[in-house]
Amino acid sequence: MTLKITLLSVLMAFNLSAVTVGQAPSKVIIQNDNGGMVSDGSAWSSSTIQGKVYVMFYVDPDEKDTNSHFSKALKEKKYDRSTYGSLAVINLAATWKPNFVIESILESKQEEFPDTIYVKDKSSVLINEWKIDDDASNIIIFSKRGEVLFYKSGKMSEEDISNAFQIIENNL
Repeated sequence: MTLKITLLSVLMAFNLSAVTVGQAPSKVIIQNDNGGMVSDGSAWSSSTIQGKVYVMFYVDPDEKDTNSHFSKALKEKKYDRSTYGSLAVINLAATWKPNFVIESILESKQEEFPDTIYVKDKSSVLINEWKIDDDASNIIIFSKRGEVLFYKSGKMSEEDISNAFQIIENNL
């Protein structure tokens, strides 16, 4: 019995900072040497993930095409931007590619998709704070209150995509 209680306590402590469906992850700020907003270099805070249903792509640049099928399908939905937001956080620490090359690409993306929030994570801040998978393509859907509604690391299946769209539409 004592072993079960100890094990449960350890698992609960581990999940305090992890991304857990039904809970808001811990507040994180990415700024200065750790990165920030692509648009102007200012700090980005996870506390801004509120007021809309947000879909976050947290991606290793080497895995940028892993969920392009979901990204394309998401764009085709054309959700109302007053209730829906998109966020792309790029894990620059996960790649061998030079930061200046990726940053240039991100600046072009920000211009092409001005409604999407682009963030540079140069030190794997979200990997360390939220315990999401490194060297991967992570998709997280947040409620209007900033709680995690959906989390997927790796390639999304058709079932994952259908589930994600149902979650988004049920919460808009």
